[in-house]
Amino acid sequence: MRKISIITITYNAEAFLERTIKSILAQTCQDFEYIIIDGKSKDGTLAIAEKYRSRVDLLVSEPDKGLYDAMNKGQGMATGDFVWFVNAGDEINDPSVVEKMYQQITPETDVLYGDTYFVNNEGEIQGLRSVITPHRLPKDLQWRDMNLGMLVCHQSFIASKRVAPVYWQENLSADVDWEITCLKKAQQVVYLDFVVAKYLTGGISNKQLKRSLIDRYKVLQKHFGVFGAIGAHIQILFRGIKLIITKGGKYW
Repeated sequence: MRKISIITITYNAEAFLERTIKSILAQTCQDFEYIIIDGKSKDGTLAIAEKYRSRVDLLVSEPDKGLYDAMNKGQGMATGDFVWFVNAGDEINDPSVVEKMYQQITPETDVLYGDTYFVNNEGEIQGLRSVITPHRLPKDLQWRDMNLGMLVCHQSFIASKRVAPVYWQENLSADVDWEITCLKKAQQVVYLDFVVAKYLTGGISNKQLKRSLIDRYKVLQKHFGVFGAIGAHIQILFRGIKLIITKGGKYW
Protein backbone atom coordinates (compact mmCIF):
# COMPACT_ATOMS: atom_id res chain seq x y z
CA MET A 1 0.00 0.00 0.00
CA ARG A 2 1.24 3.48 -0.85
CA LYS A 3 1.77 5.44 2.36
CA ILE A 4 0.96 9.01 3.38
CA SER A 5 3.31 11.37 5.23
CA ILE A 6 1.39 13.93 7.28
CA ILE A 7 3.49 17.04 7.95
CA THR A 8 2.80 19.78 10.48
CA ILE A 9 4.66 23.08 10.19
CA THR A 10 4.65 25.16 13.36
CA TYR A 11 6.20 28.25 14.91
CA ASN A 12 5.16 29.84 18.21
CA ALA A 13 1.80 28.07 17.99
CA GLU A 14 1.31 26.73 21.50
CA ALA A 15 -2.33 27.89 21.45
CA PHE A 16 -3.16 25.77 18.40
CA LEU A 17 -0.74 22.87 17.96
CA GLU A 18 -2.33 20.39 20.36
CA ARG A 19 -5.69 20.33 18.62
CA THR A 20 -3.89 19.68 15.34
CA ILE A 21 -1.94 16.76 16.79
CA LYS A 22 -5.04 15.33 18.50
CA SER A 23 -6.97 15.33 15.21
CA ILE A 24 -4.15 13.36 13.60
CA LEU A 25 -3.73 10.87 16.43
CA ALA A 26 -7.51 10.34 16.53
CA GLN A 27 -7.51 8.73 13.07
CA THR A 28 -8.92 5.21 13.00
CA CYS A 29 -6.10 4.28 10.61
CA GLN A 30 -2.67 5.16 12.00
CA ASP A 31 -0.69 3.67 9.12
CA PHE A 32 1.03 6.91 8.15
CA GLU A 33 4.23 8.79 8.86
CA TYR A 34 3.88 11.88 11.05
CA ILE A 35 6.42 14.70 10.88
CA ILE A 36 6.54 17.97 12.82
CA ILE A 37 8.79 20.77 11.56
CA ASP A 38 9.16 23.57 14.11
CA GLY A 39 10.94 26.84 13.36
CA LYS A 40 12.70 26.94 16.76
CA SER A 41 9.68 28.29 18.63
CA LYS A 42 10.24 30.56 21.59
CA ASP A 43 7.01 29.65 23.42
CA GLY A 44 5.68 26.31 24.64
CA THR A 45 5.18 24.82 21.17
CA LEU A 46 8.06 22.36 21.37
CA ALA A 47 6.95 21.10 24.79
CA ILE A 48 3.54 20.26 23.32
CA ALA A 49 5.17 18.41 20.42
CA GLU A 50 7.42 16.49 22.84
CA LYS A 51 4.34 15.43 24.80
CA TYR A 52 3.31 13.30 21.80
CA ARG A 53 6.85 12.28 20.82
CA SER A 54 6.09 8.55 20.98
CA ARG A 55 3.80 8.87 17.94
CA VAL A 56 5.78 11.50 16.02
CA ASP A 57 8.12 9.78 13.57
CA LEU A 58 10.28 12.85 13.05
CA LEU A 59 10.44 16.05 15.11
CA VAL A 60 12.74 18.82 13.93
CA SER A 61 13.11 22.17 15.71
CA GLU A 62 15.54 24.60 14.11
CA PRO A 63 15.48 28.08 12.54
CA ASP A 64 14.15 28.34 9.00
CA LYS A 65 13.57 31.01 6.38
CA GLY A 66 9.81 30.99 6.62
CA LEU A 67 6.78 28.82 5.96
CA TYR A 68 7.72 27.47 2.54
CA ASP A 69 11.30 26.80 3.55
CA ALA A 70 9.91 24.69 6.39
CA MET A 71 7.48 22.95 4.04
CA ASN A 72 10.30 22.15 1.63
CA LYS A 73 12.23 20.72 4.55
CA GLY A 74 9.32 18.54 5.63
CA GLN A 75 8.61 17.36 2.10
CA GLY A 76 12.26 16.50 1.60
CA MET A 77 12.37 14.44 4.81
CA ALA A 78 9.11 12.59 4.18
CA THR A 79 9.49 8.91 3.31
CA GLY A 80 5.86 8.29 2.38
CA ASP A 81 4.51 8.16 -1.17
CA PHE A 82 2.19 11.13 -0.52
CA VAL A 83 2.65 14.39 1.37
CA TRP A 84 -0.16 16.07 3.26
CA PHE A 85 0.35 19.36 5.11
CA VAL A 86 -1.84 19.78 8.19
CA ASN A 87 -0.20 22.77 9.84
CA ALA A 88 -0.52 24.11 13.38
CA GLY A 89 -4.11 25.21 13.98
CA ASP A 90 -5.48 23.10 11.14
CA GLU A 91 -7.15 19.74 11.74
CA ILE A 92 -8.18 16.57 9.97
CA ASN A 93 -11.95 16.87 9.87
CA ASP A 94 -12.94 13.57 11.51
CA PRO A 95 -11.31 10.28 12.63
CA SER A 96 -12.29 8.33 9.49
CA VAL A 97 -10.61 10.59 6.91
CA VAL A 98 -7.29 8.75 6.53
CA GLU A 99 -9.03 5.37 6.40
CA LYS A 100 -11.42 6.55 3.67
CA MET A 101 -8.56 8.17 1.80
CA TYR A 102 -6.55 4.95 1.65
CA GLN A 103 -9.58 3.17 0.19
CA GLN A 104 -9.40 5.41 -2.87
CA ILE A 105 -5.66 5.32 -3.58
CA THR A 106 -4.56 3.25 -6.58
CA PRO A 107 -1.09 2.80 -8.12
CA GLU A 108 -1.97 5.59 -10.59
CA THR A 109 -3.19 8.12 -8.01
CA ASP A 110 -1.14 11.31 -7.76
CA VAL A 111 -3.56 13.81 -6.21
CA LEU A 112 -6.46 13.53 -3.77
CA TYR A 113 -8.57 16.57 -2.89
CA GLY A 114 -11.75 17.51 -1.10
CA ASP A 115 -13.57 20.30 0.71
CA THR A 116 -12.61 22.21 3.85
CA TYR A 117 -14.26 23.84 6.84
CA PHE A 118 -13.04 27.28 7.90
CA VAL A 119 -12.51 27.52 11.67
CA ASN A 120 -11.67 30.42 13.99
CA ASN A 121 -9.01 30.57 16.72
CA GLU A 122 -11.24 28.57 19.04
CA GLY A 123 -11.69 25.84 16.44
CA GLU A 124 -15.33 26.72 15.82
CA ILE A 125 -16.59 26.00 12.30
CA GLN A 126 -17.36 29.17 10.32
CA GLY A 127 -18.63 27.44 7.21
CA LEU A 128 -17.73 25.21 4.27
CA ARG A 129 -15.11 26.79 2.01
CA SER A 130 -16.90 25.89 -1.22
CA VAL A 131 -20.06 27.56 0.06
CA ILE A 132 -18.90 30.74 1.78
CA THR A 133 -16.24 31.63 -0.80
CA PRO A 134 -16.47 31.77 -4.61
CA HIS A 135 -14.35 28.60 -4.86
CA ARG A 136 -16.84 26.02 -6.08
CA LEU A 137 -15.14 22.64 -5.98
CA PRO A 138 -15.29 20.63 -9.23
CA LYS A 139 -15.51 16.84 -9.06
CA ASP A 140 -13.12 16.51 -12.01
CA LEU A 141 -10.33 18.90 -11.13
CA GLN A 142 -7.95 20.01 -13.92
CA TRP A 143 -4.97 22.31 -13.59
CA ARG A 144 -6.66 24.92 -15.76
CA ASP A 145 -9.43 25.17 -13.15
CA MET A 146 -6.86 26.97 -10.99
CA ASN A 147 -6.81 30.00 -13.33
CA LEU A 148 -8.37 32.24 -10.66
CA GLY A 149 -6.10 31.07 -7.85
CA MET A 150 -6.49 28.76 -4.86
CA LEU A 151 -9.46 26.64 -5.87
CA VAL A 152 -8.64 23.82 -3.42
CA CYS A 153 -7.58 24.61 0.13
CA HIS A 154 -4.02 23.38 0.61
CA GLN A 155 -4.96 21.44 3.75
CA SER A 156 -7.34 19.31 1.66
CA PHE A 157 -4.92 18.66 -1.20
CA ILE A 158 -2.73 15.54 -0.91
CA ALA A 159 -0.08 14.89 -3.56
CA SER A 160 2.28 12.07 -4.41
CA LYS A 161 5.96 12.89 -4.09
CA ARG A 162 6.50 11.88 -7.70
CA VAL A 163 4.56 14.96 -8.86
CA ALA A 164 5.20 17.37 -5.95
CA PRO A 165 7.69 20.14 -6.80
CA VAL A 166 9.81 22.20 -4.44
CA TYR A 167 7.84 25.15 -3.08
CA TRP A 168 8.62 28.57 -4.55
CA GLN A 169 10.11 29.72 -1.29
CA GLU A 170 10.01 33.51 -1.80
CA ASN A 171 6.43 33.60 -3.11
CA LEU A 172 3.46 33.94 -0.71
CA SER A 173 1.27 32.13 -3.26
CA ALA A 174 3.68 29.21 -3.49
CA ASP A 175 0.88 26.84 -2.47
CA VAL A 176 -1.08 27.82 -5.60
CA ASP A 177 1.97 27.19 -7.78
CA TRP A 178 2.57 23.86 -6.02
CA GLU A 179 -0.98 22.65 -6.59
CA ILE A 180 -1.03 23.67 -10.25
CA THR A 181 2.29 21.92 -10.88
CA CYS A 182 1.06 18.76 -9.15
CA LEU A 183 -2.09 18.74 -11.26
CA LYS A 184 -0.14 19.30 -14.47
CA LYS A 185 1.98 16.23 -13.76
CA ALA A 186 -0.70 14.01 -12.19
CA GLN A 187 -1.68 10.76 -13.83
CA GLN A 188 -4.84 10.35 -11.75
CA VAL A 189 -6.68 12.96 -9.66
CA VAL A 190 -9.20 11.67 -7.11
CA TYR A 191 -12.10 13.71 -5.73
CA LEU A 192 -12.94 12.91 -2.10
CA ASP A 193 -16.68 13.34 -1.52
CA PHE A 194 -16.27 14.21 2.16
CA VAL A 195 -14.83 17.14 4.09
CA VAL A 196 -11.11 16.50 4.48
CA ALA A 197 -9.80 19.20 6.80
CA LYS A 198 -10.47 22.22 8.98
CA TYR A 199 -8.46 25.33 8.11
CA LEU A 200 -7.57 28.00 10.64
CA THR A 201 -8.24 31.31 8.89
CA GLY A 202 -5.91 34.29 8.91
CA GLY A 203 -2.73 32.90 7.35
CA ILE A 204 0.36 34.75 6.15
CA SER A 205 -1.21 35.74 2.81
CA ASN A 206 -4.03 37.51 4.65
CA LYS A 207 -1.57 39.39 6.83
CA GLN A 208 0.54 40.55 3.86
CA LEU A 209 -2.28 41.11 1.38
CA LYS A 210 -0.53 43.48 -1.07
CA ARG A 211 2.49 41.24 -1.50
CA SER A 212 0.23 38.19 -1.69
CA LEU A 213 -1.69 39.70 -4.61
CA ILE A 214 1.54 40.49 -6.47
CA ASP A 215 2.87 37.00 -5.83
CA ARG A 216 -0.37 35.40 -6.99
CA TYR A 217 -0.09 37.37 -10.23
CA LYS A 218 3.43 35.97 -10.71
CA VAL A 219 2.16 32.43 -10.23
CA LEU A 220 -0.75 32.84 -12.64
CA GLN A 221 1.51 34.49 -15.21
CA LYS A 222 3.90 31.55 -14.96
CA HIS A 223 1.17 29.03 -15.77
CA PHE A 224 -1.38 31.00 -17.83
CA GLY A 225 0.69 33.75 -19.45
CA VAL A 226 0.49 37.55 -19.08
CA PHE A 227 -2.98 37.95 -20.60
CA GLY A 228 -4.31 35.01 -18.65
CA ALA A 229 -3.03 36.48 -15.38
CA ILE A 230 -4.40 39.95 -16.14
CA GLY A 231 -7.76 38.54 -17.17
CA ALA A 232 -7.91 36.42 -14.04
CA HIS A 233 -7.27 39.38 -11.76
CA ILE A 234 -9.94 41.45 -13.49
CA GLN A 235 -12.41 38.63 -12.83
CA ILE A 236 -11.20 38.30 -9.22
CA LEU A 237 -11.61 42.07 -8.70
CA PHE A 238 -15.19 42.23 -9.99
CA ARG A 239 -16.10 39.04 -8.15
CA GLY A 240 -14.74 40.52 -4.94
CA ILE A 241 -16.62 43.79 -5.38
CA LYS A 242 -19.86 41.90 -6.02
CA LEU A 243 -19.40 39.77 -2.93
CA ILE A 244 -18.53 42.74 -0.73
CA ILE A 245 -21.68 44.54 -1.86
CA THR A 246 -23.98 41.53 -1.47
CA LYS A 247 -22.49 40.44 1.87
CA GLY A 248 -22.34 43.86 3.45
CA GLY A 249 -18.62 44.45 3.36
CA LYS A 250 -17.44 40.89 4.00
CA TYR A 251 -15.63 38.93 1.28
CA TRP A 252 -16.62 35.55 2.72
